Amino acid sequence: MSNYQTAFIGLGVMGFPMAGHLQKSYPTTVYNRTSAKAQAWQQEHQGNWAETPAEAADNADIVFVCVGNDDDVRSVVYGGTGVLATMKAGSVLVDHTTTSAELAEELAEACNEKGISFIDAPVSGGQAGAENGCLTIMCGGDAEVFEKVRPVMDSYAARMELLGENGQGQRCKMINQICIAGVLQGLSEAFLLAEKSGLDITQVAETLAPGAAGSWQMVNRAPTMAERKYDFGFAIDWMRKDLGICLQEAAKHNLDLKLTQEVDKRYASLQDKGLGRMDTSVLFESVRETAEK
Repeated sequence: MSNYQTAFIGLGVMGFPMAGHLQKSYPTTVYNRTSAKAQAWQQEHQGNWAETPAEAADNADIVFVCVGNDDDVRSVVYGGTGVLATMKAGSVLVDHTTTSAELAEELAEACNEKGISFIDAPVSGGQAGAENGCLTIMCGGDAEVFEKVRPVMDSYAARMELLGENGQGQRCKMINQICIAGVLQGLSEAFLLAEKSGLDITQVAETLAPGAAGSWQMVNRAPTMAERKYDFGFAIDWMRKDLGICLQEAAKHNLDLKLTQEVDKRYASLQDKGLGRMDTSVLFESVRETAEK
């Protein structure tokens, strides 16, 4: 166990278990916008909690952030109560939030001005991956800094990869989200055909999963899609935020990503029906609706 002191900012469905894994090996102070959740985390994991991000980051060697979007990150990083107000020279800020690559580059510059290192480190694996400590982490930043934080992030990761300079971790996460969108579109169409053909969707998925068509989405979402259960998992609201980032990045490269745009429009329609908090696999219902017309 290292003598690193750590801080974790943001205790959502991902951050709460991630910080818990961290506390097992590194003394950790947490901050959450709702203090009741920070107190609940302390009760469960015996770490410390603070009333502001700045207080949590005071004297920390590594500060982790996992919040909602670009603006949420700025709100806990900048200003008198933000982590940069108290982080010491030589420490590292690691952002696990899925954000734009521009924010990662902005944060790297702001940290550099204070003698602080920065790693953008969005994650994949969902709530289950966070709870089981087996997330995939996509990183951008300096190789030496990455090696410093790697053993600490190993507390909740199954795989970590440095993709290049700051911003490249976020760009890799964009690729991840586009892949998920495409897979869910394909699964939705395939399972609709299976259903209409009299096949059992769960049995079909179990048959196909070991082969070339297999995927995490097939294994984990086929049974719930078959039962038309969607009140769990990664919400459409968050996926639309992520796909918006993807499409903005694509536009910079003059790319017209038609499938990604189609899935984004389907999710927008589902949001309009009040389904924004449902799991992304509810795309199945949108495909069903349009295919049966």
